[in-house]
Amino acid sequence: MQEKPSLEDTLSLMRDLRARCEWDAAQTHESLRPYLIEEAYEVDDAIRADDDTKLREELGDLLLQILFHSVLAEERGAFTMHDVAAGFIGKMRARHPHLYGNGARQSWEGMKAKKRASIVDGLPVDLPALHRAFRLQDRAAGVGFDWPDVDGPLEKVEEELLEVRDELVADPPPAPGSPPRYDAAHERLEAELGDLLFAAVNLCRKAHVHPAIALDKANVKFARRFGAVERLAAERGLVVGEASLAELDAIWDEVKAGE
Repeated sequence: MQEKPSLEDTLSLMRDLRARCEWDAAQTHESLRPYLIEEAYEVDDAIRADDDTKLREELGDLLLQILFHSVLAEERGAFTMHDVAAGFIGKMRARHPHLYGNGARQSWEGMKAKKRASIVDGLPVDLPALHRAFRLQDRAAGVGFDWPDVDGPLEKVEEELLEVRDELVADPPPAPGSPPRYDAAHERLEAELGDLLFAAVNLCRKAHVHPAIALDKANVKFARRFGAVERLAAERGLVVGEASLAELDAIWDEVKAGE
């Protein structure tokens, strides 16, 4: 019976590719950066699609990136894949002192906070803004800057919404079709809307909902529903770009009711 491939087999294959494939031999940490991000997104797409076959394949592609960077580092004498594994094991054991020692269960963010000079230390600046807001709030909570429950964030959302409303009343935005303006009023509105979004992210966090996942599902739902609106409009001889809001809204309500 043939033995199942091991992670050591994948590492050996990666070393062989570096030695004998021109494209693989030419790559550097820098040249591989776009592929790492792309593969992570493709794994995410497979999870979203609930497609196990695709997920297995995309995890393999993501593993390729991990192996690639590890072998490149090995060639430079910086570290090896085994060092990566040792670091992973050490970190997981330290993260769970109640399972791998005699320690008490602790907050991971709380433990990490003791090693950081600031909550922004080690947080990638290129993280998507929604996820970065979530992580900043999560880290702040790790040092005790947090509401005890969802009531505080909920009140903050309501407060920020009122401030947005006040700004819109004081300086209404240009009418639809007019050129946008980038003046002091626009900057104030932008700041207030940013505060509202940040507060909404915090409400999600306290409710144990990741805002990026919640928004992604809302995007999928909207696209599905509006696609149905477009199909029904076409069946009824309506052109979406020319139909009235009342007509489209009626079809939208029909689609929602049908779900």
